[in-house]
Amino acid sequence: MNRADLKIVIVGRNGQLAWEANQRFQGLGQIICLGRPELDLLDLNAVREEIRRIKPSVIVNAAAYTAVDQAESEPEAAMKINSEAPAAMAEEAKRLDALFITYSTDYVFDGKSATPYMETDPTAPLNVYGASKLSGERAVEAVGVSSLIFRTSWVYGARGKNFLKTILKLATERPELRIVDDQVGAPTWSRDLADATRKIIEQLVAESSSARTSISDALGDRRGIYHMTAAGSISWYGFAAAILEEMGKRGLSRGTLAKLVSIPSSEYPTPAARPHNSRLCNEKLKNAFDVTLPPWPESLAAVMNELG
Repeated sequence: MNRADLKIVIVGRNGQLAWEANQRFQGLGQIICLGRPELDLLDLNAVREEIRRIKPSVIVNAAAYTAVDQAESEPEAAMKINSEAPAAMAEEAKRLDALFITYSTDYVFDGKSATPYMETDPTAPLNVYGASKLSGERAVEAVGVSSLIFRTSWVYGARGKNFLKTILKLATERPELRIVDDQVGAPTWSRDLADATRKIIEQLVAESSSARTSISDALGDRRGIYHMTAAGSISWYGFAAAILEEMGKRGLSRGTLAKLVSIPSSEYPTPAARPHNSRLCNEKLKNAFDVTLPPWPESLAAVMNELG
């Protein structure tokens, strides 16, 4: 398969990852971005019909129910969007001999490990959101489609609702911000995820073209779950401090920025429990596709350059 024949459907047009993928995939083939209102992931029949109409060679599911705390009171919606919808897409991809790509989360783990999690480590989600994403992973793998499931963490960017956008706003509105300092992970820029995904698709297109086979056949036994996060790790408090430092460098505040106060998770109760260790090991991704994401401070600076 060559680029001229490549038809990629990106699901989740209005989300930060889908938006970046739509921008970064340009020139890779025919790119079709689907989202609300014309595509509702709660309507699985409509999802199936749209995929059958388009007949893509690659489906990238960048849509998800990501309201972690809200999921505690809306478990049915979270499960339908994060598990049933990806399974339906995977079934349609298998029928078309297409490649299916979707994204999962560090929240499939309980965070009790002292080291970064490997793909093969036992899962034990602490909240409904994590459980719904884990159910989605298992449902997709049960279909037997040629699939790539990328677990990532702490996704942020210049668009959408995320930790970066919240800190940028509150740092100029409040005198003090109390930020949890005992949860550690890798803040991951949505653009880095899109770029890494593109690189992998490009590899598979090149391999399928030289072997004169389908892109799903080119993936072969490399299908499965991979961890895909920024290099390095930091606590939420440390990430907030880095954001304020970048704001100061760029003069993004007309007045004094908020004072940061480090607190334990116990002092910031939320409906959904969070893992203390969200660090993921990315070696499998590097070994299979020679793809790594930049260090998180480097990507944060790049986002701030765009914003500032």
